[in-house]
Parts: sequence; C-alpha cells; structure tokens
Amino acid sequence: MSERPVPRRESPWGMPEGDHRQPKPHRCNDRAEDVIQACFEGNPFKTVPGPFKLFWQCMRSKPGEEPTEPFYYLEFEPPQREVKLE
Repeated sequence: MSERPVPRRESPWGMPEGDHRQPKPHRCNDRAEDVIQACFEGNPFKTVPGPFKLFWQCMRSKPGEEPTEPFYYLEFEPPQREVKLE
C-alpha cells in the first residue's frame, strides 16, 4: 500500500482540543483505484475482472495478508509482505 497523504476536510465545528489524529487510507485503497482505472482502459468486460479479483482478495484478507501481485494499471510498486523473524 502506498503511503500517500489523505486530504482532510475542514469542519464547521473545528478540531477538538488535543486531537491531532490524521486520516489514513484504507489498506485496499490502491486496489480500488486500480479497478476504477481499469474501467477507462478499453472494454470494461475485459479490463475490470483482473483488478477486481485482486481488490476482492484484498478486502477479504486479514491486515498484513493482502495480495502481493502487481497492479494492472497503476504505476505503483506491488505491496510487500512483512517478514517476521522469530
């Protein structure tokens, strides 16, 4: 997952005192963007199934077990699994 900043909206009520939390993108956000990009890359019946399959696998997986296959249309590095040394 790429660590791109998430835009923050201004609230008419302002920020609570001491609340410095920042929004984080969902772990499958890049997979969803890959599906959306596939919709505009020709015949959607041919371009969407591959990215959607990886997006669905990502949504059904546990955190840290996301698919590591490369993206179809985005120019990002595929997600890497953390290797735990025991």
